[in-house]
Amino acid sequence: MERDGSNAAMRFLYGNPVGRAMIEVMLAVKAPKVMAWYLRTPFSKGMIRRYIRKYDISMKGYPRVGYRSFSDFFERRKIRNSFDAEQDHFISPCDGHLSAYTISPDSIFAIKGSNYRVSDLVDDETLAESFSGGQALVFRLAPNDYHHYCFIDDGIVHKHHFREGQLHSVQPIALANVPVFRVNRRVWTLLSTENFGPAVQIEVGALAVGGIVNERENEPVKKGETMGHFSLMGSTIVLFIEKDRMELLPELTAALSGGVEVPVKMGQWIGKKPGE
Repeated sequence: MERDGSNAAMRFLYGNPVGRAMIEVMLAVKAPKVMAWYLRTPFSKGMIRRYIRKYDISMKGYPRVGYRSFSDFFERRKIRNSFDAEQDHFISPCDGHLSAYTISPDSIFAIKGSNYRVSDLVDDETLAESFSGGQALVFRLAPNDYHHYCFIDDGIVHKHHFREGQLHSVQPIALANVPVFRVNRRVWTLLSTENFGPAVQIEVGALAVGGIVNERENEPVKKGETMGHFSLMGSTIVLFIEKDRMELLPELTAALSGGVEVPVKMGQWIGKKPGE
């Protein structure tokens, strides 16, 4: 969970005109790129212990190796991924705070006061229209989350489509003031899944995120296998699911009512086929 100081900084930057002007200046002078460069150098190693303490990060399940930089630490990979392997169980692709939205018949969904069309994130009109009436699942990754993500089902991963953009925060205060998902750097990918039909996954960069790294393309994949990872700091994954392909578990649906976020873990069972 973000600490109070970090939340206060985000409220200042996105909650008033002076802060938003500062953001525009930082983006214009490429401040995120400078920050990302520093975090990839050996000089940043001193940040690792402080980061672990600040965000109360458990290092269990990771290889015991010396990290060359903060970036090297942040992109660390677990020894093994654990996930719910039941065929009809829909799993979370990542650690994060989940929110869920219904996509209207005209392919619009609303997040924190900003209206998005599916085609704002997926620049294939025919594909975007196929998600009308479906679901948009949003997973916001916090600093203490594992920043790798896995495949949600057996199937085929198709071509990755990279779209250059800005690097705004994905904190709720930012989402309420900037159409973040429309303007931020992102990659969208069509997944042909065996149990839940076609799905589109979008990785959205944020703040100091210097890269979105997808490891597989145009090939068969298995549920729970690593799909890719984010480089540095917080970020977001958005999943579009077609209508009547998947329903969230009742306890999650109840918890998500009212627009709140629910913490989930990569590989956790969060949904099922309708009628199962």
